[in-house]
Amino acid sequence: MPIQRLFVIAPSLARLIRKEREGERVREGYFADQPQRSTFVQIGEARSSLILEAGGDGASEERADLPLAHAQALLAVSQGQVEYLRTTLSIGSREIQALHVVRPGPLDLVAVATPSEDEHDLPLLTWFGPEVSSEPAYQRRRLALDGAPDTPEAELTNVALSSLLDLLEDRVTTWPVHGRGVESAKPAAGVSPGSEPPVPPPEVEADKEIDDLGIEDAVIRELARSLQPRQR
Repeated sequence: MPIQRLFVIAPSLARLIRKEREGERVREGYFADQPQRSTFVQIGEARSSLILEAGGDGASEERADLPLAHAQALLAVSQGQVEYLRTTLSIGSREIQALHVVRPGPLDLVAVATPSEDEHDLPLLTWFGPEVSSEPAYQRRRLALDGAPDTPEAELTNVALSSLLDLLEDRVTTWPVHGRGVESAKPAAGVSPGSEPPVPPPEVEADKEIDDLGIEDAVIRELARSLQPRQR
């Protein structure tokens, strides 16, 4: 069974993803834990379901579609709820889900599914922040039933902005391998694949302070663009 790895990402990067790509709003209501099984109702924009997870680690899942009215009634009597915006990105055949949690508290995560044998071998993208895969507090069930945890800070860097913008503008074709960066479909003239973007001028050296200063999303994007190697 594929293993889902979870990473915290910087809120500014999450806003950039939501600005550039459409997402689906999802609501989930979780019921009290039971030995070796758990149940929750999920309401998406196109589908409503009651989901039974069996096994101590949710190793198997059974899903039954429900009419929206029935799903909403179950949601109303659930013990805890979580609401998030799910945006899907992809590199080749590998899917990345950006999860912007709005309830029970603000939290930005990315989820990547990987075969179990590759659990410790998957190279990470530069815009991924701290990994929280092994921390139950970041699973959606625990968010719903226990509330949002204290979140480690995800550093916002020039390299992270540049890497994410490459992905959003469809310049990324393959997942990185060990010892190499992400392959780009359109490398800039005079820049070798895998090299870091040139150092930006001093006036854009405020990337680490973007969140604190409350700079608008449009400015964040312009900053990201300024980090891209310019064509001659």
